[in-house]
Amino acid sequence: MESLPIIGFVFVLLVVLVTQIFKVLNEYERGVVFTFGRFTGVKGPGLIILIPLIQRMVKVDLRVVVLDVPTQDVISRDNVSVKVNAVVYFRIVDPANAIIQVANPFEATSQLAQTTLRSVLGQHELDEMLSQREKLNVDIQRILDASTDAWGIKVANVEIKHVDLDESMIRAMAKQAEAERTRRAKIIHAEGEKQAAAQLVEAAKTLGAEPKALQLRYLQTLSDLSNEKTSTIVFPLPMDLLRPFIDEPDKRK
Repeated sequence: MESLPIIGFVFVLLVVLVTQIFKVLNEYERGVVFTFGRFTGVKGPGLIILIPLIQRMVKVDLRVVVLDVPTQDVISRDNVSVKVNAVVYFRIVDPANAIIQVANPFEATSQLAQTTLRSVLGQHELDEMLSQREKLNVDIQRILDASTDAWGIKVANVEIKHVDLDESMIRAMAKQAEAERTRRAKIIHAEGEKQAAAQLVEAAKTLGAEPKALQLRYLQTLSDLSNEKTSTIVFPLPMDLLRPFIDEPDKRK
C-alpha cells in the first residue's frame, strides 16, 4: 500500500516527460527549436522529439492570416479629411525570423499596416483615392512586403475596403458632378450647332453654284407646305427664281 503513491508519482512523471519529449505538428505548422536558449533549427511537420529541460520549441502557423486594419483618419494631399480602413493578407514564410526577429509578428504587421496606409494615402488627392484604388492597393502591398521581409513575413495582398466622407463633402461632390454634367451637355450642344452650321454653309455654297438647284429647292419647300394641314398660305415668288426657266427657251432660239 505504501508503494502506491510512489507508483502514481512515477506514472504522472512519465506522462509529463512523454508530453515534453514527443510533439506532433500539423502540415501547416512548424516548430522553431531552441537548445539551451540558442536557435538550433526548424522542425516539422509530423512527430518531433525534444530533450526535456534542454530543448524548447515554439510552434508557428504558416497559413494565410487575414488582418483587419482599423479605420484610420487620413488627410489627402488636397486637404480633405477621410476615414479609411483596409484588410491585409499575409503569412509567415520564414518561421525562424518570425520568432527571433520580432516579438509579436501579428501586432507588428498590424501597426506597420496602419502607418503605411496613412502615409501612402496622404500623398494622393481625394479623386485618386476614389478612382485609383487598385493602384493604391499595389503600392501599399509593395511597401509592406518590403518592410516585413526581415521578419519572415510575406504580404500577399492589400485591399482598401471603405473611404468614408462627411456629409458636407458628399454634397459638395454631388454639386461638382452636376456642374460637370451641365458643362459637358453645353459643350455637346455647341458642337452640334457648329457641325450643323458647317453643313448649312456647305449646302448654301452648293445651291449658290447652281441656280436651278436653288429653284428646285424652293419648289420642294412649296410641296412640303402643301402637304401640311394648314389654311391658305401666301408665299412670295421672286421672279429671279423663274428667270432661268424663262431664259432657257430664249437661249435655244
